[in-house]
Amino acid sequence: PAPAAPALPLAPVTPLPGLTMPQVVESATRGLAALKLKVSSVTSVARSEDGWRVTVELLERRGVPDTSDLLGIYELRLDHGGNILQYERTRMRRRCDLSR
Repeated sequence: PAPAAPALPLAPVTPLPGLTMPQVVESATRGLAALKLKVSSVTSVARSEDGWRVTVELLERRGVPDTSDLLGIYELRLDHGGNILQYERTRMRRRCDLSR
């Protein structure tokens, strides 16, 4: 049998040039506003293999006092360009409920 060819070194993976975290937050907020959804807060942002994962709290219903506002927690998936590919409400909470 012929000797095996030497293994070629793998090219280093270079990150795709893309959006910064503040740009991702702005893109998610702007995209949700276009859907008539009001962002109360952004609670997490993380880069993933296929783009970005963002968690936001949206004001679902105002309450009196405002500590009884009803917030929806949404998970968003954005592509590398900051376009919303998917959003889903994962749970609800009252503003005064600080437990996870």
